[in-house]
Amino acid sequence: MILYPAIDLKDGQCVRLLRGEMSAATVFGDDPAEQAARFQAAGCDWLHLVDLNGAFAGQPVNASAVEAILARITVPAQLGGGIRDMATIEMWLSKGLARVILGTVAVENPDLVKEAARAFPGQVAVGIDARKGFVATKGWATETEVQATDLARSFEDAGVAALIYTDIDRDGAMQGPNIPATEALARAVSIPVIASGGVSSMADLAALKATGVIAGAISGRALYDGAIDLATALKALKS
Repeated sequence: MILYPAIDLKDGQCVRLLRGEMSAATVFGDDPAEQAARFQAAGCDWLHLVDLNGAFAGQPVNASAVEAILARITVPAQLGGGIRDMATIEMWLSKGLARVILGTVAVENPDLVKEAARAFPGQVAVGIDARKGFVATKGWATETEVQATDLARSFEDAGVAALIYTDIDRDGAMQGPNIPATEALARAVSIPVIASGGVSSMADLAALKATGVIAGAISGRALYDGAIDLATALKALKS
């Protein structure tokens, strides 16, 4: 199981939100590229980046910070937030991003996701962000009546590289991930599922790995707070 350290970008800074609320942001640093370099030095195989402003604006906002990160690291990185058209997908992949994460458009324009997955095999992931099983879009500000499992199944044969499943109510709350819901989603589809939201301890990582069906986990606040030591966690997950 791959552990993805998260760098969430707001106004050019590294932050973590509580349950997706922009007003509940904790700033952890003003040099995202340096933070990325520290995560890489600890041995991570991937990085998870989020343009939080972009998720609300519907277009890239923290592009300069993302580009600075890409210039500093050699490990692959995936990015979500404000990627809603083919031109933006192509732009990011041309700049060296390994994978784009499509969330809002997966609900509003699923054909774009399928087109992108065909055009860029292995480089398109779908972000499924849910409250009580129902998908939320536009930076989690808009509730839908789409069930997370139905959305996941709709991309079963599309060539999507991964599904990133976030339980919004757990995100940034340090209360542990929603393992039953994440495991159920992973068992419902053949696409690799990455768990996100609330991953806050070594026990959480062990429990996710123990399901045998979850391909990865994203953690942010726990790494910044020291609740999870990245190097120790990476070693444990590889054993």
